[in-house]
Order: sequence, then structure tokens, then C-alpha cells
Amino acid sequence: MARLRAPGGCPWDREQTFDTIRKYTLEEAYEVFDAIERRDFPHLAEELGDLLLQVLFYAEMAANEGHFTISDVLEHLNRKLIRRHPHVFGEEASRAAGNVGDVDADVAGSDPKRQGPVVGGPLSSAAVLRNWEEIKALEKALHAAGAETAESRLDGVQRAMPALAEAAKLGAKAAKAGFDWPHWRDLLPKIAEEVVELEAEARAGRKAQIEAELGDLLFTVVNLARHLGVDAEMALRGCNLRFRERFREMERAAEKPLEELSAGELEELWVGAKRKLSEQCSVVSDQDGREVGTRNREQKDRTLISAADESPSLGPEGRS
Repeated sequence: MARLRAPGGCPWDREQTFDTIRKYTLEEAYEVFDAIERRDFPHLAEELGDLLLQVLFYAEMAANEGHFTISDVLEHLNRKLIRRHPHVFGEEASRAAGNVGDVDADVAGSDPKRQGPVVGGPLSSAAVLRNWEEIKALEKALHAAGAETAESRLDGVQRAMPALAEAAKLGAKAAKAGFDWPHWRDLLPKIAEEVVELEAEARAGRKAQIEAELGDLLFTVVNLARHLGVDAEMALRGCNLRFRERFREMERAAEKPLEELSAGELEELWVGAKRKLSEQCSVVSDQDGREVGTRNREQKDRTLISAADESPSLGPEGRS
């Protein structure tokens, strides 16, 4: 990586910044997730390498700017593992690595017939996690105490989580303070308002403002999902799966490459794909009496998603 970023190295690598690379980090993390879901271990090895490349990229850029090096990254990780595992490395080593918590390093499993840990018994994962969370909470408290900014109730929502999940949690936290829409119907005019604002910026061609307005629209839609009791991430993943299935069916049904078809012909194929897949679905009822569509190819396209209700038309007149 140092060679790639050095003078005479790769022009693309030399042009990258923290802001331009971050989207690839998220992409690589999801590709790791996908390989694990599919139990594709040869591919997982490759994807883990791609994810590791992101770490090396950030470390090299940080070193170029004088912030830290890859050695600092590894040192931080080593110290964290030692201080949060006093039951493995010992309390003395844990404290030397920065642990200020007074946790019980004896994490033996409990005997169901008696209270308390079993001396010399097997390690208890539950006790290990309690220690980990307690030490982590103390670390965060110390960090917050040294921060100059005032605390907010939103500080408890991690910036590291996926944006859709973060938006939902921010909305839920704000709602506890009374800052929320009274009813899900109240979000519909707000969505229409955000669409108008986005359209205005798109016509003006102002990229930064377009990104901001699109973000406002997405945030509002996520909070509509929250009001409706729907996980926006799972809803979108379900939509992605349906799009994959329908587009694949379009490719199968087309008598020539899709690129050679007119907009009308593509729309006809899309509608036909939706109809065919809908007919192939067997409809079952769960314990609450709700209807759930189960696709015949669901086992083949193994995912953690449950298909949601039918999505809007994705043809030339209303593709979403």
C-alpha cells in the first residue's frame, strides 16, 4: 500500500481520501456478510482480504498525514483485547492495558443447583460479556468526561451503525423527548415536501444540495417505516431481492438482449415477470392470520430476508 500511494505509484490510489474510500469499506463489509450467509468460504477468504485492504488503506493515508500508523492500529487492538479479557490475561495485565473497572475475573460457569460460580468450572460466556460491557462502558465514560462538547441524548446512538438503522434510532430517541410526528399519516405530506425540495435542487444541478435533500427524504421515509412498525433495512433488502428475481425473469423471458429492447418492451417484460413470480408464490398464513408470500426459489437465493408486500411498478413510468 505504501508503494501504491508513493510517487510513481498508482494514480487512482494516490488520489483517494478518507471520504472517497469510506463507501467501499461498507461495500466490502457487506460482501463479507454475504459470503458468510452463503457459507462460501473460498470467497470469504478473498472478501476478508478486501476488507483488510480497507484497513491498510486508511492506515497508510493516516500515516501520510501524520495521524497514526498501522502499528498504532494493532497496538490499540492488542491493548483492548488484553484489558477486556482479565479472565484470560490476568487482572494485572488487564489493568496495565488500561482497564480501570473493578470486574470479577473469575467467570466460571454457574451450577444450576446452587448460586454463584463453580470454582474451577467451565468459563461462562454470559459472565465474559458482562465484564466486556462493564469495561467498555467505563472506557466510554472516561472518554465522554474528557470531551469538550455537551452530552446529548442522541449520543447513545452509534454513528458506526448502518445509516438506515441510525436514522430509525435517532427518530425513536427524539420521539421520547416529544419531537416526532403524531401519526404516520403526518409523514406523507412531509415526504411530498422533501420530494419537491429535491426536485428543485436537481433542476439546479447543485450536487451537495442534492445529496442533502436526498438524505432528508430518506430520513423521513425511514421514520415513516418506524411509525408503521417496519424495519427499513429489512424492507429495502426485501425489495432488493424482489428486484433481483424479477429482473432475472425478464432476462429469461426476453428473446434478445435487454439492451436491444424499447422502453415499452422492457415494461411489458417487467409486468410479465411480476405476474409470473406472483403466480408461483404459495400463500400461507402465519399464526396471526397474516398472509406471507413464499417464493419457490427462496432456498436457492438463501438470505435472511422475508419478502414484504408487492413493491411499486419499476417500469419506465415509475421505476423506484
